[in-house]
Amino acid sequence: MKASTLPELWSSPDNSRVTSKQYSFRLPVHVAAKIEALCAMFPGKNRTQIVADLLTSALDEVENGFPSIQGQKFGEDPDTGEDLYEDVGDTTRFRKLTNQYYLELERELGNSTPTPLYSETVITG
Repeated sequence: MKASTLPELWSSPDNSRVTSKQYSFRLPVHVAAKIEALCAMFPGKNRTQIVADLLTSALDEVENGFPSIQGQKFGEDPDTGEDLYEDVGDTTRFRKLTNQYYLELERELGNSTPTPLYSETVITG
């Protein structure tokens, strides 16, 4: 999710699930003011929805910014024949940890057989 698409998202209905846990933290004043401005601009969305979408956007950018580190050869690209390698860097570590916590949170919500958020191997060229 890109930050530039958030206003369009906030103009549509919300169907997302939330955790059973509540997260509480203090924000710098200028950040809180910007969040309040967004809440005023998009009254159909509550503060939780807006903050969650902003965090989602930022987390996607952080994940996309992790450098790739080549591990073992995974195979070849069927179109180009280029060798493909398993990524053993921070993207893979982040996704494994995300899956761990995602499965815990899903179980807390009563899902006894959750599917991991990420299932594929991260591949690099």
